[in-house]
Amino acid sequence: MSDTRAYDIEGIELADDRYTVEQGFIRNKYRALDTDGNVVLRGKQKMLKMKEEFPFVDADGDEVFTVKAGGIIDVAGNYVLTDARTGEDLIVLDNDYSLLQDTWKIRDATTEEKLAEINSRGAMVTLARNIVPFGGWIPHKYEITDQTGDHVGSIDGQVSLRDRYEIVIDDASSVPKEPIIAAAMVIDAIQGN
Repeated sequence: MSDTRAYDIEGIELADDRYTVEQGFIRNKYRALDTDGNVVLRGKQKMLKMKEEFPFVDADGDEVFTVKAGGIIDVAGNYVLTDARTGEDLIVLDNDYSLLQDTWKIRDATTEEKLAEINSRGAMVTLARNIVPFGGWIPHKYEITDQTGDHVGSIDGQVSLRDRYEIVIDDASSVPKEPIIAAAMVIDAIQGN
């Protein structure tokens, strides 16, 4: 089992087991709310960058981490989560693109050890999202598992004018929360919703 403290990000503490992620009305701009409705994290996709980049700030607007694509036009690739204060690369989000299954692996940036995996639920739903006209209106639903494949939580999309996700983390003993919350925002932005 991994020690999640190794992935703590200076300046942010996510203590709840439930979060809501909402997309803004304009651009790929997101905010994460705790169970009391307080903003705990904001992120947005930087526009006109050669490599996709998502800076994240805390409730006070202080930068806490950045997620940056490993390459140009990186639909299926990796995204590195870097602590803004220490400059240390902590996590890599790997996207294994498929028409039938959306799979994201969360790996240690140094050892490349898999810490968790986020998988879409249902091949038919994923296929419909990718090829049916207006398929993008079908909400994402993901299961989060740890490195051994045991259930950790879920990310459930809600039908609304702007994308909204309910993130539930049932067992975070082996999975760091910050990458899960960041992944929900990054997945939504990258997959063009």
